[in-house]
Amino acid sequence: MSSTHKSMKALGNPLADTQVQLDVIEHKVELPLFHEKYQETGEKELRATGIDIFQINVGKLCNQTCKHCHVDAGPDRREIMTRETFELCLKALASSKIQTVDLTGGAPEMNPDFRWFVQEVKKLGRHVMVRSNLTILVANGFTDLPEFFAQNEVEVISSLPHYTPSLTDKQRGDHVFERSIEAMKRLNALGYGKPDSALKFNLVYNPVGAFLPPSQSSLEKDYKRELWNKHGVVFNSLYTITNMPISRFLDYLLISGNYESYMTKLVSLFNPAAAKNVMCRNTISISWDGFLYDCDFNQMLDLHLLPGNARHIRDFDSLALGTRKIATDQHCYGCTAGSGSSCGGATT
Repeated sequence: MSSTHKSMKALGNPLADTQVQLDVIEHKVELPLFHEKYQETGEKELRATGIDIFQINVGKLCNQTCKHCHVDAGPDRREIMTRETFELCLKALASSKIQTVDLTGGAPEMNPDFRWFVQEVKKLGRHVMVRSNLTILVANGFTDLPEFFAQNEVEVISSLPHYTPSLTDKQRGDHVFERSIEAMKRLNALGYGKPDSALKFNLVYNPVGAFLPPSQSSLEKDYKRELWNKHGVVFNSLYTITNMPISRFLDYLLISGNYESYMTKLVSLFNPAAAKNVMCRNTISISWDGFLYDCDFNQMLDLHLLPGNARHIRDFDSLALGTRKIATDQHCYGCTAGSGSSCGGATT
């Protein structure tokens, strides 16, 4: 898909409506209900075990329009976090002991307050991770970002669907692989991704199709060998993430006729051990407009925290939210199948 393609929202795709997506995942195929299946873990319900990660989706504006994007982000999206909401996030952070801030988007770097916010979080002594799509680092107006990241010791996590140009470009757009390698070389030159460096640089693998990721450890070896031998670039760790059956990937599953088989596969591979380690248990997700969610996927489906919990960052209470019951639906099978899936990779 070319970076000039539009989002589903701009195209008027019915799946841009989150209720339409929920109707599909809840009713199109009869499957065991996730909250009942979860009891195979030996626990009655899915609950948070604390909050270690403060994940903020700072907006849907992006320089790419990737096929698998669960955010439906793109150049035509205008939803971005304001300075006022960023300040509410800082106030919430300062009142808590949460040590890690995970910034995502869209392309989070395109938010005009991105750099200011990173510096303010660092003043609080918290660790910052940014989910960068790499190509933004070589785009006009953003080419000094690698130096900014290094100066502020920002951990960089970047999706690279495959170590071959054709498969990466198939999912993320024309020439994305070539520009990603250019960005990786710039990061490596600053020390990112090298074993003896404090500057962490991790890659993310998403399947380019209706299948689950292979073994994370073996795929990491393949990525490291191929990217070093053919392009001379290095990274620290590879995270494998299962594509979630929502937004553009849901659209792909339906159009390609793979929806039923994909969902059935996710359910058949439900892994109780993976389910007990899902990221929502130690993460809180904040949307561009300050609302709170259990994870970025629930955020994109507009599944707010369950009643009785704070709904907005202005009412943030880390102790209360750290024991909350988590809202689930059928898409949660995507995080609990096989080896499990999270923003930090496999969960088992």
